[in-house]
Amino acid sequence: MSIFSLQPDLVLLHAPTVYDFRQYPLLFGPIADGVPSTPLFEMYPIGFFSLLEHLQKHGVGVRIVNLAVRMLSSEEFDADTMIRSLKPAAFGIDLHWLPHAQGSLEVAKLCKRYHPDTAVIFGGYSATYFHEELIRYPEVDFIIRGDSTEEPLLRLMRVLMQGSDKEFTSIPNLVWKDPNGAVQINPFTYVPGDLNGPANNYVAAFKSALKYRDVKSMSPWKGWKSHEWLDYPITPVITCRGCVHNCTFCGGSRNALALYCNRKQPAFRDPQLIAQDIIKIARFTRAPIFVIGDLLQPGTDYACTILDELKRTKLTNHLVFELFTPAPREFFDRVAASVEHFNFEISPDSHDARIRAAEGKHYTNEQIEQNLSWALEAGCNKFDLFFMIGLPQQTCASAMETVEWCGHLMETFGTRVVPFILPYSPFIDPGCIAYEQADRLGYRILLKTFEEYRTALLAPSWKYALNYETNWMTRDEIVACAYRAGLRLNELKRTCGLIADETFKATEERIYRAIELTATVDELMALDDHSLRQERLRALKPEFDALFESVTHEKVQLDWPASKRSLRLLPLLAATIRDSLPTRKS
Repeated sequence: MSIFSLQPDLVLLHAPTVYDFRQYPLLFGPIADGVPSTPLFEMYPIGFFSLLEHLQKHGVGVRIVNLAVRMLSSEEFDADTMIRSLKPAAFGIDLHWLPHAQGSLEVAKLCKRYHPDTAVIFGGYSATYFHEELIRYPEVDFIIRGDSTEEPLLRLMRVLMQGSDKEFTSIPNLVWKDPNGAVQINPFTYVPGDLNGPANNYVAAFKSALKYRDVKSMSPWKGWKSHEWLDYPITPVITCRGCVHNCTFCGGSRNALALYCNRKQPAFRDPQLIAQDIIKIARFTRAPIFVIGDLLQPGTDYACTILDELKRTKLTNHLVFELFTPAPREFFDRVAASVEHFNFEISPDSHDARIRAAEGKHYTNEQIEQNLSWALEAGCNKFDLFFMIGLPQQTCASAMETVEWCGHLMETFGTRVVPFILPYSPFIDPGCIAYEQADRLGYRILLKTFEEYRTALLAPSWKYALNYETNWMTRDEIVACAYRAGLRLNELKRTCGLIADETFKATEERIYRAIELTATVDELMALDDHSLRQERLRALKPEFDALFESVTHEKVQLDWPASKRSLRLLPLLAATIRDSLPTRKS
């Protein structure tokens, strides 16, 4: 591709959960209250960065276009116009998370409407799981299965750019249609054993955004209220693909990835490379850096190698570390000796160790409280804890006991401990143990086919999109319990000084209004007259939209601290502009 061309070879498109969200009346509820993005899940997979870097390194021009962010950021932005203007050799659409079942296909339809001869490639966990059904949609030309698609995608792009289909059969993990429309499924053989290829430092992505003069489309998520992502550019660093743990509800667990991604064991990134990734990111932003994956998964030596490398650099960024299980005291002391500002998060899911064990987590409340104490003593700035509703053996009474334990933790450890309780929604991941062995664990899976999921996302209330019930709670009870738990935790956060009265009142009003609207939707769903039902639902859309950003807590509670100095993203962009410009000789 010519350096002067503004048309990339591959455009990576990220769709909103529901492409037509501007028109549909949708009460999303609290389904995204535990993540930085909105219920449109506009945060695209981190794999976009490694795909872009790997392909560009081998001469394939790649551009990221986050349609979800662009559509959210401006009512004037028209996705049709954007897609019509693009002229790549192929479009790549992620279907990593199943909530994008509707939006991803609608975007694929637009690609085919304006570019009928341009290849449309799908990838991601959900595309992999549902590949046999997904490939039969006319707007889908290719699917690359697996959690590591950099090399198969490069090989596919080379074939597409050369204009020959003779080599499709040799591309591993590829699902495709031959000229007669027959589905072909190539052997699933590409599963790399390490993660030492493309970097995690995002410089290549920034350069790409500047080259195509579209920094806005690269934003991983919209942000909220006073700051957009470009003002607060939190960056994740991925340490592994796969997991050593086997949580029953996780589609990324050991058993799940062995089932549908052919990954028998995790692939870890070399610890020196992880440290380098963090250090490079810290050169251009003061925002927090989120280290994805428990550093202790491969062992203490692995974690200590990273921390020793970081200790040699005086980082001012806040680093955020995940814990999958409680850590020994020495780990917190080691982090404190290596990093000036640090934060932690863990997901105990329930206060009840019996329920926690039923979902595959085997540790005690005493261990959790020890970790909180050790982390805070070592200087941890913020320690988030995530609890869930919809677990095996969990009743609403049990969930409310979890909330009271959250109050105990805040009262004991202070405002640096921030708990959240959220419904497990909208879907239990296909491929996880709870989905595949539902009867054994007390689940009833309500949606099975990809088409059922695509349709469910258009339901007017999040309750009707839930894909499961348990032996202990129906869908109605899960929804009611989520709101009840949210109200009580909101009270406890005010009592413990974590939130101000103004925040408490605003959150309480949102939750009560969500409860009222849920009941109203239930009444309208009982109407036999479909046209009348839709008319009344559309009349409620402004009220639904008022609850769009969050319901059970304000997003700012998810924020990690950041340096008061400039985040320094714009100076990096200026530097990369200079690096990206062609010289006079070229």
